[in-house]
Amino acid sequence: MPNKSQIDELKIILLARRESILANINNSRANIDELKGQEINDDLDYAELVSDSFTEGMIANHQLEEFKQIEDSLVKISKGTYGICDMCGVVIPLGRLKAKPFAKFCTECRTVYEHESVKRAKN
Repeated sequence: MPNKSQIDELKIILLARRESILANINNSRANIDELKGQEINDDLDYAELVSDSFTEGMIANHQLEEFKQIEDSLVKISKGTYGICDMCGVVIPLGRLKAKPFAKFCTECRTVYEHESVKRAKN
């Protein structure tokens, strides 16, 4: 289990990433609003507008999901449960937390989770 100092370092990283994501989400929303205000002269303009809006929306959605995971990690830090796998309950290795501070699963459980997600998507 990471010690208090290591958790404090990871918390600083999580807080900084949260602020960065908030800025990015706000920027994406502003870009989408700007795209909505563009003049559409022909089908090519419309196609470009739809494509750009879709891309901005996908980026914002992906970042919103990461934001939620960061928030969950910060709650876990406050509860003293940070760094414990949500699936099996083992301690998530510090190296994994440093690579992905908002990790919910240990490496083995993440593999199982991804495999099951792929199976569900196919059905």
